[in-house]
Amino acid sequence: MTTTDTEPVSDHPAYVHGYSDTEARRLGDQANTLAELLHAGTAYPPGSRVLEAGCGVGAQTVHLLAASPGMRLTSADISTESLAQAQARVAAQAPGAQVAWHHGDLHELPFPDGAFDHVFLCFVLEHLADPAAGLAALRRVLRPGGTITVIEGDHGSAFFHPETPAARATVDHLVRLQAAAGGDALLGRRLHPLLTDAGFTDVTVRPRTVYADAARPALAEGFTRRTFVAMVESVRADALAAGLTTPAAFDRGITDLRRTAEPGGTFHYTFFKAVAVNR
Repeated sequence: MTTTDTEPVSDHPAYVHGYSDTEARRLGDQANTLAELLHAGTAYPPGSRVLEAGCGVGAQTVHLLAASPGMRLTSADISTESLAQAQARVAAQAPGAQVAWHHGDLHELPFPDGAFDHVFLCFVLEHLADPAAGLAALRRVLRPGGTITVIEGDHGSAFFHPETPAARATVDHLVRLQAAAGGDALLGRRLHPLLTDAGFTDVTVRPRTVYADAARPALAEGFTRRTFVAMVESVRADALAAGLTTPAAFDRGITDLRRTAEPGGTFHYTFFKAVAVNR
């Protein structure tokens, strides 16, 4: 593994979910549970120069490496702490893999124009105040004819049974907090216009739906409980500090959300995966 660095940048930019060990575990659980769903169809030829923008703790990196042996991967993130966790994860789960690690802001990448054949980013645009500017920066380092793959969620696609006002309110608190941090938890529905307006062509967006019930206990545990509910639960302190709710109301909502992962409960969520070409 190799590492590259730029001038120091903010090591903890606005990120509604935080950088705790609990969040790192949640990201790993999410990536492992959804690997087949999200990564199906994504594979790069040996020798391809691939940029993973916003690699975070490496939860998606290990799945990229497994699907595309022989690619030349550069994984970048703005957080040195996350990069260290990503390196450790890759060393443990993909020993021998060669990754160039880059610490820096994706808006200020030091790479030459057209340096990469492919760009991959997953759950990144939703946290940017200006996703169009982020796409423009990534397009610069992507060669003409190269592809970009973008995966985003959309919390507006979450519906579940049993649904209660308290459960729905906790999800809405997360959406509002992410907006306050400069992000958009509903960005998945905007992928096509965002990529088109950024100058990409042949934009294709496909939904990747997760549905969990008692007949799918692995998804109920891995996605509903350990990914989605855990994500909502992580913003409890921020929701209280912002005056959005009370401790009792928030905890009641989390209890109700957890019931959707129990026998008799159901949970639905849609991710959106886009692939486009740099004209």
